[in-house]
Amino acid sequence: MTAQRDRFDGFIAGAGSTSGVRVVIGHWPRTPLGPFSDVMVETAAGHRVLLAPRPEVADFVAATYTFDETRLEPVAVTADLDGWRVRTPSLELDLRLGRRAPLGVLLRAVPAGVATSPLWCAVTDPVARVAMRGVRTRGTAGNGRREWYGATDLRRVRSLTGRFEGADLGRLAPVDPPCRFGFSSTPRRPSVASVVTTVEWSRVAA
Repeated sequence: MTAQRDRFDGFIAGAGSTSGVRVVIGHWPRTPLGPFSDVMVETAAGHRVLLAPRPEVADFVAATYTFDETRLEPVAVTADLDGWRVRTPSLELDLRLGRRAPLGVLLRAVPAGVATSPLWCAVTDPVARVAMRGVRTRGTAGNGRREWYGATDLRRVRSLTGRFEGADLGRLAPVDPPCRFGFSSTPRRPSVASVVTTVEWSRVAA
Protein backbone atom coordinates (compact mmCIF):
# COMPACT_ATOMS: atom_id res chain seq x y z
CA MET A 1 0.00 0.00 0.00
CA THR A 2 1.28 3.48 -0.86
CA ALA A 3 -0.08 6.84 0.22
CA GLN A 4 -1.25 9.22 -2.49
CA ARG A 5 -2.16 12.88 -2.08
CA ASP A 6 -4.66 14.46 -4.47
CA ARG A 7 -5.38 18.20 -4.63
CA PHE A 8 -8.78 19.63 -5.50
CA ASP A 9 -8.56 23.32 -6.37
CA GLY A 10 -11.79 25.32 -6.43
CA PHE A 11 -14.57 26.70 -4.27
CA ILE A 12 -16.89 25.52 -1.50
CA ALA A 13 -20.23 27.24 -0.81
CA GLY A 14 -22.09 26.48 2.40
CA ALA A 15 -25.55 27.79 3.27
CA GLY A 16 -28.50 26.99 5.49
CA SER A 17 -32.17 27.71 4.85
CA THR A 18 -35.25 28.41 6.95
CA SER A 19 -36.64 25.04 5.77
CA GLY A 20 -33.85 23.36 7.75
CA VAL A 21 -32.10 22.10 4.61
CA ARG A 22 -28.36 22.81 4.59
CA VAL A 23 -26.25 22.58 1.42
CA VAL A 24 -22.55 22.39 0.66
CA ILE A 25 -21.61 22.86 -2.99
CA GLY A 26 -18.17 22.03 -4.32
CA HIS A 27 -17.16 23.68 -7.60
CA TRP A 28 -13.84 22.21 -8.72
CA PRO A 29 -12.21 23.49 -11.95
CA ARG A 30 -8.91 21.65 -11.27
CA THR A 31 -8.84 18.10 -9.89
CA PRO A 32 -7.31 14.67 -10.67
CA LEU A 33 -10.84 13.64 -11.78
CA GLY A 34 -11.18 16.56 -14.17
CA PRO A 35 -13.47 19.58 -13.61
CA PHE A 36 -16.70 18.82 -11.76
CA SER A 37 -19.24 20.17 -9.28
CA ASP A 38 -21.00 18.19 -6.56
CA VAL A 39 -23.58 18.94 -3.88
CA MET A 40 -23.98 17.64 -0.35
CA VAL A 41 -27.46 18.14 1.13
CA GLU A 42 -28.56 17.53 4.72
CA THR A 43 -32.30 17.76 5.33
CA ALA A 44 -33.99 19.06 8.45
CA ALA A 45 -34.46 15.41 9.48
CA GLY A 46 -30.72 14.76 9.17
CA HIS A 47 -30.82 12.74 5.93
CA ARG A 48 -27.54 13.25 4.06
CA VAL A 49 -27.59 13.14 0.26
CA LEU A 50 -24.73 13.34 -2.23
CA LEU A 51 -25.50 14.66 -5.71
CA ALA A 52 -22.64 13.70 -8.03
CA PRO A 53 -22.32 14.01 -11.82
CA ARG A 54 -20.24 10.90 -12.60
CA PRO A 55 -19.62 7.47 -11.01
CA GLU A 56 -15.93 8.14 -10.39
CA VAL A 57 -16.77 11.40 -8.60
CA ALA A 58 -19.48 9.70 -6.53
CA ASP A 59 -17.11 6.88 -5.58
CA PHE A 60 -14.29 9.20 -4.49
CA VAL A 61 -16.50 11.60 -2.54
CA ALA A 62 -18.54 8.82 -0.89
CA ALA A 63 -15.30 7.12 0.18
CA THR A 64 -14.16 10.34 1.84
CA TYR A 65 -17.40 11.58 3.44
CA THR A 66 -20.53 9.97 4.92
CA PHE A 67 -23.96 9.93 3.26
CA ASP A 68 -27.25 8.14 3.67
CA GLU A 69 -27.94 8.31 -0.06
CA THR A 70 -26.00 8.95 -3.26
CA ARG A 71 -27.63 10.18 -6.47
CA LEU A 72 -25.93 10.23 -9.85
CA GLU A 73 -27.32 13.23 -11.72
CA PRO A 74 -26.06 16.19 -13.76
CA VAL A 75 -24.77 19.05 -11.60
CA ALA A 76 -24.50 22.43 -13.33
CA VAL A 77 -22.93 25.33 -11.44
CA THR A 78 -22.45 28.86 -12.78
CA ALA A 79 -20.35 30.86 -10.34
CA ASP A 80 -19.04 34.44 -10.38
CA LEU A 81 -18.43 37.27 -7.91
CA ASP A 82 -22.13 38.18 -7.83
CA GLY A 83 -23.59 34.75 -7.16
CA TRP A 84 -23.96 31.04 -7.83
CA ARG A 85 -26.61 29.26 -9.91
CA VAL A 86 -26.88 25.54 -9.12
CA ARG A 87 -29.10 23.17 -11.08
CA THR A 88 -29.59 19.41 -10.73
CA PRO A 89 -32.71 17.26 -11.15
CA SER A 90 -33.07 17.30 -7.33
CA LEU A 91 -31.96 20.85 -6.50
CA GLU A 92 -32.50 24.36 -7.81
CA LEU A 93 -30.48 26.93 -5.89
CA ASP A 94 -29.48 30.55 -6.38
CA LEU A 95 -27.04 32.27 -4.04
CA ARG A 96 -26.32 35.98 -4.09
CA LEU A 97 -22.93 36.99 -2.74
CA GLY A 98 -22.00 39.96 -0.61
CA ARG A 99 -18.71 41.53 0.33
CA ARG A 100 -15.52 39.80 1.28
CA ALA A 101 -15.53 38.68 4.92
CA PRO A 102 -12.87 40.11 7.27
CA LEU A 103 -11.37 36.64 7.45
CA GLY A 104 -11.19 36.66 3.66
CA VAL A 105 -9.02 39.77 3.80
CA LEU A 106 -6.64 37.98 6.18
CA LEU A 107 -6.59 34.82 4.06
CA ARG A 108 -5.67 36.78 0.94
CA ALA A 109 -2.65 38.21 2.77
CA VAL A 110 -1.12 34.72 3.09
CA PRO A 111 0.81 33.52 0.00
CA ALA A 112 -1.24 30.84 -1.76
CA GLY A 113 1.62 28.35 -1.70
CA VAL A 114 1.70 28.62 2.09
CA ALA A 115 -2.06 28.82 2.69
CA THR A 116 -2.80 25.64 0.73
CA SER A 117 -0.05 23.47 2.22
CA PRO A 118 -0.99 20.67 4.65
CA LEU A 119 1.56 22.03 7.14
CA TRP A 120 -0.17 25.43 7.25
CA CYS A 121 -3.57 23.74 7.57
CA ALA A 122 -2.25 21.88 10.61
CA VAL A 123 -1.08 25.18 12.13
CA THR A 124 -4.42 26.94 11.54
CA ASP A 125 -6.65 24.07 12.70
CA PRO A 126 -6.68 25.02 16.43
CA VAL A 127 -7.56 28.62 15.48
CA ALA A 128 -10.38 27.52 13.15
CA ARG A 129 -11.89 25.33 15.87
CA VAL A 130 -12.18 28.31 18.22
CA ALA A 131 -13.06 31.03 15.71
CA MET A 132 -15.70 29.11 13.67
CA ARG A 133 -17.79 26.47 15.42
CA GLY A 134 -17.77 23.16 13.55
CA VAL A 135 -14.95 24.16 11.17
CA ARG A 136 -11.71 22.20 10.96
CA THR A 137 -8.81 22.60 8.53
CA ARG A 138 -7.41 19.09 8.95
CA GLY A 139 -8.71 15.74 10.10
CA THR A 140 -9.37 12.09 9.38
CA ALA A 141 -11.96 11.39 6.69
CA GLY A 142 -13.69 8.15 5.69
CA ASN A 143 -11.78 4.91 5.10
CA GLY A 144 -8.76 6.16 7.00
CA ARG A 145 -8.18 9.03 4.60
CA ARG A 146 -6.62 12.27 5.79
CA GLU A 147 -7.72 15.67 4.57
CA TRP A 148 -6.55 19.29 4.69
CA TYR A 149 -8.50 22.43 3.74
CA GLY A 150 -6.39 25.39 2.64
CA ALA A 151 -8.58 28.49 2.19
CA THR A 152 -7.37 31.55 0.32
CA ASP A 153 -10.50 33.75 0.34
CA LEU A 154 -13.95 33.98 1.94
CA ARG A 155 -17.05 35.87 0.76
CA ARG A 156 -20.43 36.22 2.44
CA VAL A 157 -23.65 34.80 1.02
CA ARG A 158 -26.39 37.42 1.39
CA SER A 159 -29.46 35.64 0.00
CA LEU A 160 -30.75 32.23 -1.05
CA THR A 161 -33.69 31.00 -3.10
CA GLY A 162 -34.41 27.51 -4.36
CA ARG A 163 -36.13 24.17 -4.09
CA PHE A 164 -35.03 20.68 -3.06
CA GLU A 165 -37.13 17.77 -4.31
CA GLY A 166 -39.76 20.32 -5.34
CA ALA A 167 -40.10 21.84 -1.85
CA ASP A 168 -39.27 25.51 -1.31
CA LEU A 169 -36.13 26.10 0.74
CA GLY A 170 -37.30 29.37 2.22
CA ARG A 171 -34.83 32.11 3.04
CA LEU A 172 -31.14 32.15 3.90
CA ALA A 173 -30.28 30.92 7.40
CA PRO A 174 -27.16 29.92 9.34
CA VAL A 175 -25.62 26.49 8.77
CA ASP A 176 -26.99 25.29 12.10
CA PRO A 177 -26.67 22.59 13.26
CA PRO A 178 -23.35 21.95 11.53
CA CYS A 179 -23.43 19.54 8.59
CA ARG A 180 -22.38 15.95 9.36
CA PHE A 181 -20.72 14.80 6.16
CA GLY A 182 -17.23 14.62 7.60
CA PHE A 183 -14.98 15.89 10.37
CA SER A 184 -15.60 19.53 9.38
CA SER A 185 -18.64 21.63 8.52
CA THR A 186 -18.68 24.92 6.63
CA PRO A 187 -18.77 28.17 8.66
CA ARG A 188 -22.04 28.82 10.49
CA ARG A 189 -22.45 32.08 8.59
CA PRO A 190 -23.24 31.23 4.92
CA SER A 191 -20.20 31.84 2.76
CA VAL A 192 -18.15 30.86 -0.27
CA ALA A 193 -14.52 29.91 0.24
CA SER A 194 -11.75 29.68 -2.33
CA VAL A 195 -9.96 26.53 -1.24
CA VAL A 196 -7.51 23.78 -2.09
CA THR A 197 -8.52 20.48 -0.53
CA THR A 198 -5.77 17.87 -0.17
CA VAL A 199 -6.86 14.25 0.32
CA GLU A 200 -4.38 11.57 1.31
CA TRP A 201 -5.49 8.00 0.66
CA SER A 202 -3.96 4.58 0.30
CA ARG A 203 -3.68 2.76 -3.01
CA VAL A 204 -2.44 -0.70 -3.82
CA ALA A 205 1.03 -0.56 -5.33
CA ALA A 206 1.33 -2.03 -8.82
